[in-house]
Amino acid sequence: MRDNVPGDLRGNARNHAPAKKFPGKPRTQSQLALSADGSTWFLAGASPDLAFQIESCPDLHPRALRDTPRDSPICGAVLGSCDLDHVMGLLLLRELQPLRVYAAPSILRILREENSMFGMLNRVEPQVIWTSMTADSPFPLLSAGGKDSGLRCEVHYISGRYPTYVKTEIGKLNRDEATAALFFHSKSDSASGKRVAYVPAVGSLSDTLLDKINHADLLLFDGTFFSDDELQRVQGSGETAHQMGHIPVEESLRLLKNIKVDRKMFIHLNNTNPILNEASPEHNAVRQAGWEVAEDNWQLEL
Repeated sequence: MRDNVPGDLRGNARNHAPAKKFPGKPRTQSQLALSADGSTWFLAGASPDLAFQIESCPDLHPRALRDTPRDSPICGAVLGSCDLDHVMGLLLLRELQPLRVYAAPSILRILREENSMFGMLNRVEPQVIWTSMTADSPFPLLSAGGKDSGLRCEVHYISGRYPTYVKTEIGKLNRDEATAALFFHSKSDSASGKRVAYVPAVGSLSDTLLDKINHADLLLFDGTFFSDDELQRVQGSGETAHQMGHIPVEESLRLLKNIKVDRKMFIHLNNTNPILNEASPEHNAVRQAGWEVAEDNWQLEL
């Protein structure tokens, strides 16, 4: 998920109180991998924890094939933003196996032209095929060599803000491309309408976005903060959830109360979010409302 959660809460060392076990589970940062055939995989975002996450998932392990000593089943990634916790994992996929990376034109500019670190992804040709995404029209996810993965993606851009590390003048970037909701389905499922809605960061819900989310088979939704003033209460300072571009969970429960989806989960959880505590009233409120709190290594088949 978003940040690691401590496995236990230590007692006061002065009075030697016993350690108290935290009633929750540790989580890595938010990451989603999708496949239509169980063999070819695309990532939604690229977490800084990606190496550990790959090690924990046998389906993503490198394979020894007849024609090459090593081959990764990961053939590409779709980026919904250029936040560091959504792109840093790309640097862990630089072992010279060609990849295709889809992103908004403004995000491609930020990563390719204004950040020399990502030059590591283009040391040889073709190492990464950078591909611009077109909004609101489904497109096939292709490998670097042009092979169809069987997955389709539709992008809905959400007006948001770019990370503070971006130095480009905002007027030279399309503000609407700062954040995207991603919708995936397999080619074989297009007729039956099976879809995954991936919305890890969203500051407001438009009627258009609600319509696109409606009737998804699986909704993975922004659960960064439970309340708007969470950081201020926990840390004594900081921006509100809305100022950081996130709808707090307590509002999402109300705004999405009547949404028609088969299964809905909160993802991208900050370590201040009380729903990580499975004994908390906030966690109970989420579960009572029919939502799940996503965990590491969950494997879902639609």
